[in-house]
Amino acid sequence: MTALLEETGVDTALLAVRGLTVDAGDVRLVDGVDLSLRAGERVALVGESGSGKSVTARALLRLDRGLRLGGSVRLGGTDLLALSDKEMSAVRGRRVGMVFQDPMGALDPLQTIGEQVAEPLRLRGLRRREAHERARALLDDLGVDRAAERMRAYPHEFSGGMRQRVVLAMALIGEPEVLVADEPTTALDVRVQAQVLRLLDTVCAERGLGVLLITHDLGVVAGFAERVVVMYAGRAVEAQPIRPLYAAPAHPYTAGLLRAVPRVDRLGERLEPIPGAPPSPAARPGGCAFHPRCPVALDRCATEVPAWTGVAACHLLEES
Repeated sequence: MTALLEETGVDTALLAVRGLTVDAGDVRLVDGVDLSLRAGERVALVGESGSGKSVTARALLRLDRGLRLGGSVRLGGTDLLALSDKEMSAVRGRRVGMVFQDPMGALDPLQTIGEQVAEPLRLRGLRRREAHERARALLDDLGVDRAAERMRAYPHEFSGGMRQRVVLAMALIGEPEVLVADEPTTALDVRVQAQVLRLLDTVCAERGLGVLLITHDLGVVAGFAERVVVMYAGRAVEAQPIRPLYAAPAHPYTAGLLRAVPRVDRLGERLEPIPGAPPSPAARPGGCAFHPRCPVALDRCATEVPAWTGVAACHLLEES
């Protein structure tokens, strides 16, 4: 994917990932992923469950100690994979914030909302009163009604949408340069999803944050991201700006994902699911991992891993 990185300005990128691998014992979960993110840019990492997108996101912050990481993850001029655990702790929250997939699971049920939002500042040595005042102001900015009063509440007293605002506040209070949002709208109804995305959009624009959005929902991506990286079976299979990708997907997997998305301009049409299921990382097929499910697979797809050809890794593009 070197050509892709050159095209997207990796040399000027705020976050540049090259050849990222993630191994769990003898099983490779992520296999050579490249991506870049400029300051203020929004990039979406999409794919079905099991594609490796959340593992990739967590690897950027080295959150899973039992996994072995390879390649490089450069934030500015710093390779995060080369830092000590203590040095990496200083990066989390300060330079890179993360919104986790399950807000209820990310919050401590025994601590008040105020204590949890203010905690990153308290760890830096800010006095409790100042940290809590900044936490209150941020919750107020993020649309939490009666923020001063609700600072004393516990997570179970908040709705799903409000808990997501709290988790976002925890990720933002350290004023990071990059925000990684892992499925921030999962398990929320459509109305609340729209509220959370509008909030993310506003906050990121105001703060000039680079955002890496992890999602399986291409409908969510359409209104938020500028570029999309599509993953399948631990590998990046396509990467394009948002408009070309939706207009003319280059990889059969991306085309399949788009055919399975409901569209208001095609009411009454049947959705076309992709047949079969994603492979287990421990039993990844040879060649192109998508070939058992691909409607246009060639003979060579079963034996040869396709090279990156501009915007995607597909033998059909090589042939044409």
